[in-house]
Amino acid sequence: MPPDPILVTGGAGYIGSHVVVQLLERGERVVVLDNLRTGVREAVQGCELVVGDVGDAALLDRLMAEHRFGTVMHFAARTIVPESVADPLAYYQANSVNAATLLSACRRNGIGRFVFSSTAAVYGLPPSGCAGEDDPLQPINPYGSSKLVTEWMLRDLAASAPDFGYIALRYFNVAGCDTRGRVGQNTPRATLLVKVAVEVACGLRSHLEVFGTDYPTHDGTGVRDYIHVEDLARAHLDALDHLRGGGRSQVLNCGYGHGYSVREVIAAVERATGEPLPVRFSPRRAGDPPTLVADSSRIHDAIGWQPRLDDIDVIVRTSLAWERRRQLAHAG
Repeated sequence: MPPDPILVTGGAGYIGSHVVVQLLERGERVVVLDNLRTGVREAVQGCELVVGDVGDAALLDRLMAEHRFGTVMHFAARTIVPESVADPLAYYQANSVNAATLLSACRRNGIGRFVFSSTAAVYGLPPSGCAGEDDPLQPINPYGSSKLVTEWMLRDLAASAPDFGYIALRYFNVAGCDTRGRVGQNTPRATLLVKVAVEVACGLRSHLEVFGTDYPTHDGTGVRDYIHVEDLARAHLDALDHLRGGGRSQVLNCGYGHGYSVREVIAAVERATGEPLPVRFSPRRAGDPPTLVADSSRIHDAIGWQPRLDDIDVIVRTSLAWERRRQLAHAG
């Protein structure tokens, strides 16, 4: 008998769609719930897509009664940091209040496993530049704070309900696209470096703006832990297996444990295209740490996750291939 089906919220988005592809590849039964605010209908192939909002309690109850899910994987969220600063209440509504609605529906309908898409933004500006799960949680923007609120809800719910288990994965800098070109990053007005850089390389933006060249790093630009989205997606399947096997609830960093500078990412894009990338240098932005990488030692032991695509050139090449494919599709 196949395992209980899985509800994937935000499964038409960048990370969610990659997880859905991997779930379907191994024969899981999946239903995607997405409001398509930033997700793309075409990214959901091979399973049911329900267009709706994760804050709609009546819809959640109907879906959960109909499908009898065993697990929820929750990706639906607003994720643009500057936008969260400009409109904090919208972020608390989308990321915290809606999560409470979803968790309440899980309890009403007897769903006992939950995999949550969290973020390294909960750490704020760790002094050492390397963040471990037990380090202080000091988010400096409403996006990070709204995700941390959901982590707290999960912690408290699991403490009060012995039949409920969860894994919260704190993502570092997610980049790259499916190596077979089936899904990719369609985020409008993206702010993530690799995505922006390949858009510049494809002529979709005039230049790449680099904020800060005087950081105390090896080349003066900020260093981040870039993780390929396929490796990140695989961590969610490992988390699912852990929970199905009766593993304990926990919060885990998901990164490679080392970083690349902005200049190194630019060099990787230039290697992939064979052309110089138009770059403009600007002063530092407030709140940007010089270095932010994961202490990722815990996730390997906890759920057995092993990355396979830890290579900035692979990350960039898959991103570039997806962007070029999108251009051809739109041109056609």
